[in-house]
Amino acid sequence: MPDKREKHILITGFGGQGIVMAGDILGKAATLYDHKHATMTQNYGPEARGGACSSQVIISSEEILFPCVEEPEILVCMSQEAYTKNIKSLRPEGTLIWDTDLVRTRKTDAVFKAFNIPATRFAEQLGTKMMANIVMLGFLSAVEPLVHAEALKKAVLESVPAATRDNNLRAFNTGREYGHSILKGLVKPEPGKHQD
Repeated sequence: MPDKREKHILITGFGGQGIVMAGDILGKAATLYDHKHATMTQNYGPEARGGACSSQVIISSEEILFPCVEEPEILVCMSQEAYTKNIKSLRPEGTLIWDTDLVRTRKTDAVFKAFNIPATRFAEQLGTKMMANIVMLGFLSAVEPLVHAEALKKAVLESVPAATRDNNLRAFNTGREYGHSILKGLVKPEPGKHQD
């Protein structure tokens, strides 16, 4: 059983969505700006784009002895295959976060917190769906504050090309504001689409 001081996060989707980059940014925010320990491991299929892809991040106040995430406390799904493959690994009482337009969830008896956001749609409205990962990080920072929002923002700005910083900052803030609106009850989350 992982140490309670550790937070285990699994970010999943397909190649080309910036899944590995999202994990890298989260780990960078924890270590460089929040003065915590973090590990990040990645996994992807043989296809460069379109294949299954995941980023496993552990954040801790103490040294991390084992870098693999087997039972995540937080599972972020940005593709149907990612959800189907990983939902059973989510720890009871954990948090499931998914992209509303790309994932259909199953009704389940498991007890966990659930949040969804149309991250890809928001990114497209901002100019490119390539920023859906940054929208998702902003959302994650609101509903599961693993690191300080300013730390995450700094890591985003440091990780993206200089010419795209303003757009990526807008993407991050869009996700974060949507998360806060849901928590405050100002926005009703979109109904989850369920698989038959």
